[in-house]
Amino acid sequence: MTAPLSPAASGVPVAEAFAALGTRAGRADPYPWYEAIRAHGPAVWLRPGRLVVTGYAECGRALRAPGLRVQDAAAYDALSPAWRSHASLRAFTSSMLYSNPPDHQRLRSVVSFAFTPPRIRALESVIGEMCERLLERLARLGARGEPVDLIAEFASRLPVAVISEMIGFGESDQVFFRDVASAIAVSTDGSGDPAALERADGAMEELSGYLAELTARRRREPRDDLVTLLTRVHDEDRERLSEEELTGTLMVLLTAGFETTSFLIGHGVLRALAEPVLAARLRSDPAFAAPFGEEVLRCEPPVHVTSRTASAALDLEGVEVAAGTRLTLILAAANRDPRRFTDPHRFDPGRFGAGRGGERPLSFGAGGHFCLGAPLARLEARIALPRLLARFPGLRPVQAPVYRDRWVVRGLETFPVTL
Repeated sequence: MTAPLSPAASGVPVAEAFAALGTRAGRADPYPWYEAIRAHGPAVWLRPGRLVVTGYAECGRALRAPGLRVQDAAAYDALSPAWRSHASLRAFTSSMLYSNPPDHQRLRSVVSFAFTPPRIRALESVIGEMCERLLERLARLGARGEPVDLIAEFASRLPVAVISEMIGFGESDQVFFRDVASAIAVSTDGSGDPAALERADGAMEELSGYLAELTARRRREPRDDLVTLLTRVHDEDRERLSEEELTGTLMVLLTAGFETTSFLIGHGVLRALAEPVLAARLRSDPAFAAPFGEEVLRCEPPVHVTSRTASAALDLEGVEVAAGTRLTLILAAANRDPRRFTDPHRFDPGRFGAGRGGERPLSFGAGGHFCLGAPLARLEARIALPRLLARFPGLRPVQAPVYRDRWVVRGLETFPVTL
């Protein structure tokens, strides 16, 4: 049985490196700090009862271990008794994202049918049509050489349009959904920024009002969409889906269904423009978008970190974890674990090419909480990236993109380009 290495084994103490991730500079470029933590071992003690995990095998084991639980309402009660005053946190804890068995399986089962492989494949033509409409719009916006924000005008609009179509939101409200979803999602980074959390709460209250009106309309005028289905499930069996869970589920489908895909597309374009040979390959060989997208997910995952709490003692790849231990799983560091990926800091789509049996990144999690929308996000990126680059071969950055000042869910805020 081995223990995490001592902080003395590295030039930067674990606590100092971890604290740096909470600073603006650390959030802007967290990767050097991940490596400073990794230098002490794949699982290291930040303090007694708190373990930070950067290893691929260790994170994978933790994500799949039944004795490790996500932070649910009971955990929030213990850590922050005042959390229930925040509408955004209440909504998240009413969803599958922040629930544990048996509630997690119950909530997941309500919507899982919409994300089966056949249903995702059936969306391919719809996504292609949406993509073409957005490319036409992008062409009009940049027709005179004016800079356009690729994130606001394409990378976020496509996933919002797709998830809105699935859920049953109106097309005219999609920009509203994007804005409120971005504001609400800030609460997943914790309550370190009271002003941001206040904005998240306000956005959640606004979205809750909209959803209440929409579910009432679907009761009167049912349609073939998730709002109608979930409303019917709630009305028929409130033990299966309560009012709070109905709102929380719709909110999580919106926020998770848009932000991660937006960041994936944004990072993909950024990488392709930085290496013209990759952009040329995407234009000429759309099938290349699959391994390319997988390598984007490995190198720049939308979700950098998640957490678990041990409900019972367990052995985590040789590290003894006592019951009650809180684990911070840095998925973005696990994706660059040199024990798992050769030359991990080099961008190499070939590692996921045909005939290559390499490990997939942990960008969408693993185990019971594996992201339901992962196949949809991958499909949208596979469609969007080749089409965008083929339609605008002269696409160029106007200035460096700006990242959102967040750590848990990290991606581009703006990316001005000319077409």
